[in-house]
Amino acid sequence: MKFPLYLDNHATTPMDPRVLEAMLPYFVEKFGNAASRNHAFGWEAEEAVENARKQLARLIHADPKEIVFTSGATESDNLALKGVVEMYREKGDHIITGLTEHRAVLDTAKALETKRGIKVTYLPVDKTGLVSPDDVRQAITDKTILISIMLANNEIGTINPMKEIGKIAKEKGILLHCDATQGVGKIPVDVQEMGIDLMSFTAHKIYGPKGIGALYVRKKAPRVRIAPMIDGGGHERGMRSGTLPVPLIVGFGKACELCEQEMPTESVRLAKMRDRLQAGIMKALEEVYLNGHPTQRLPHNLNISFAYVEGESLLMGVKEIALSSGSACTSATLEPSYVLRALGVGSDLAHSSIRFGLGRFNTDEEIDYTIKRIIEIVTKLREMSPLYEMAKEGVDLKNVQWATH
Repeated sequence: MKFPLYLDNHATTPMDPRVLEAMLPYFVEKFGNAASRNHAFGWEAEEAVENARKQLARLIHADPKEIVFTSGATESDNLALKGVVEMYREKGDHIITGLTEHRAVLDTAKALETKRGIKVTYLPVDKTGLVSPDDVRQAITDKTILISIMLANNEIGTINPMKEIGKIAKEKGILLHCDATQGVGKIPVDVQEMGIDLMSFTAHKIYGPKGIGALYVRKKAPRVRIAPMIDGGGHERGMRSGTLPVPLIVGFGKACELCEQEMPTESVRLAKMRDRLQAGIMKALEEVYLNGHPTQRLPHNLNISFAYVEGESLLMGVKEIALSSGSACTSATLEPSYVLRALGVGSDLAHSSIRFGLGRFNTDEEIDYTIKRIIEIVTKLREMSPLYEMAKEGVDLKNVQWATH
């Protein structure tokens, strides 16, 4: 085993060496600009980009012409929400999203509320993190122009019922955007079957390079139109100007191709590993709680709360294992995870939660080591905790009157 161990594959994934190999020629020998239409260097670059577009489209069952390259999923989310609001503002000023969406969607929705006067409905989730299709239906008004619901949650791994939500959106003639960043390449995604009109995803969550993402934009039934956020040379069918980063795009394409080939076996292997990790920890320790849906979850995700243990102390105790408490984008704040709070998890338990993100390069040996270390540290931290001692003695901590000075 090589230390430190990496179990934070929701934050980012290591690049697959096969992806790097595909990219390398496009840094030095094949350096052309894909928009240079009058010589061989440009044609070669353009061909590489169009090949990658096909690889992305195949993975999500789309047409290559429906793929718009961006700098990442955050830009894709911004482009989808702001681009639709701008283009369809004659039709209405209401959008629907969920309370547990990624910050890239929530903060964009908030900005549209404050700067554009758009009305946003934030749907609750049940205690497993699922958005209810009925809630979506009830939130729709005659002013609704967009529904934006994530495919799978980045903290708890819960997979939303996109097909049912897609049916409702289609019935009502409302566009459906889906942030599928954590789901693409991990579970089967079919934009046709799910009724998705716009979908964000990125390369660095699927063993590709950072700095390149995509937005799927449906081109028929209905034809979706979005206003660009970046003006320039009219690249990407006028939706996203800027010189295309050919090496990154080639890497993104290769990463998608590998996911398509390996997903069936990889997801089974990771789910088995994840289940072993969960069982190993839960058999040995009491008062350990699973966050998210027990079965409708990503195969590589495990999010657990350890009562009477501070999540940050636990992370410090296992410094040789890369884990996370909450999502990477909120780890700078000391607030408990907003996702867990939306599930109804109390702040004590929310502060004690750890996210394990398994990936392509993890081994059984690493999982066994992680189980052993987590048990050791949790046991040690609880031995030091007066609250745990009181709870063991049968004291009801909820009713204790704490003295204040």
